[in-house]
Amino acid sequence: MKHIPATWFRLAAVLASIGIHFGPFAGNALAASTEPRRPSIIFILADDLGYGDVGCYGQQRIKTPNIDKLAADGMRFTGFYAGNTVCAPSRCALMTGKHSGHGTIRGNGQNAALLANEPTVAEQLKQVGYRTGLIGKWGLGEDGSVAMPQKKGFDEFIGYLNQTHAHDYYTDHLFRHDPVTGFDGKMSIVENAGGQHGVYIPDLFTTAALNFVKNNKPDQFNRNRPFFLYLSYTTPHANNEEGARTGNGMQVPSDDPYSKEKWPQVEKNKAAMITRMDSDIGKLMQKLKDSNLDDSTLVFFSSDNGPHQEGGVDPKFFDSSGPLTGTKRDLTEGGIRIPFIARWPGHIKAGTVNDTPWAFWDFLPTVTELTGARTPKDIDGISFLPTLLGQPQTNLHAFLYWEFHERGFQQAARMGDWKAIRLHVDEPLELFNLKSDIAEKTNVAAKHPEIVAKFEDYFKTARSESEAWPIVKDPPGKKLKADKPTKKTADGNQ
Repeated sequence: MKHIPATWFRLAAVLASIGIHFGPFAGNALAASTEPRRPSIIFILADDLGYGDVGCYGQQRIKTPNIDKLAADGMRFTGFYAGNTVCAPSRCALMTGKHSGHGTIRGNGQNAALLANEPTVAEQLKQVGYRTGLIGKWGLGEDGSVAMPQKKGFDEFIGYLNQTHAHDYYTDHLFRHDPVTGFDGKMSIVENAGGQHGVYIPDLFTTAALNFVKNNKPDQFNRNRPFFLYLSYTTPHANNEEGARTGNGMQVPSDDPYSKEKWPQVEKNKAAMITRMDSDIGKLMQKLKDSNLDDSTLVFFSSDNGPHQEGGVDPKFFDSSGPLTGTKRDLTEGGIRIPFIARWPGHIKAGTVNDTPWAFWDFLPTVTELTGARTPKDIDGISFLPTLLGQPQTNLHAFLYWEFHERGFQQAARMGDWKAIRLHVDEPLELFNLKSDIAEKTNVAAKHPEIVAKFEDYFKTARSESEAWPIVKDPPGKKLKADKPTKKTADGNQ
């Protein structure tokens, strides 16, 4: 008898529970195809959206009704983490299932790219029949590299390859890979030529997403051809270059519905950017309903790291980190704990809130188990499919790990309710109890030497050496900059 993976039986049981039966034991009632009808998957990723920037996580002034409805219709996670506190390594973790101690890309810059033989979630899903598309920001391989989206499992792509290019909300070109027309290269946007503001790029991404759903809708002739859409918005990242020139890097066509608010203009713009993205998400969800795909599509929503303080904005104005301390570029919770919502009607119980700690690197094995795709070896992620389906999660992380390379070398890890941070090489660990001190205000390392010792032992084995991302010690007599989370930090060009 042909070997059938255990994950196949898990999926069979899930579908059988709602009246869909299939498989080797279905007898003569089996339809022509014995393959399960796998769900389509959409992962919507915001850029620099803080834990407290959306209503369902406590935001009071920025309107996000459609994201809030995602949470009301699905499961909202309060202990979920980004892959890193900056863009590229965070997205690397999402795509590869490796945390930043093992990932190929562990920081921004350096023209870093995924390896040719480094599997991504798109490649794994494509192998089991998924049509795959990336719309928006990539940041994991430049033009001509082995890690362009179309070489890493995406059938279709339109967006930015480079992170700095992605700052420009009115760019005059994007990169496009379209197997239908054969177009592969730079796509000019003539409406934005010469500095014009004819096309707002997030609007273009939304249109592309709606078209992707329309063009890849499974039908009676192609029932087992679901899709995976990675919709990677740049909202609400700042245009840093515009911010340096004008003091307002939050580019948006209109500050509606906040025009009459007595707020600084840059904060009106930020709020308008987030609400505009929320509206676009509403359009996408309506498209799923109109296409009769609502119940057969698993939708995720998240952000790549904590809120920025770039382009003139002050993250304290909207309390963008919520109850957390720190922002983008901090390894405190505000830099890495993020909104995360999963919605799949009939499978994920509506209106549930879950505080289980997990992270970007768990996304890949979760969806490979769901779909029956192969899970790559030597990854750090584990499947949280049981959690999504309301079943006991017996497999949990002993530790979650992050490292950051822009201020020398910094490390952080979580073990249960404990969180440890090292801001400088050879410096004592700081220890916090997140259950009683979510804001990480009180360092309790001196009171719990046995817990510190466990983290010290773990840090010795948590990472692999990398020539591109070595451990940089502080120069003799001088510590590399490591601002406290409450202070503003420079963003550079990423």
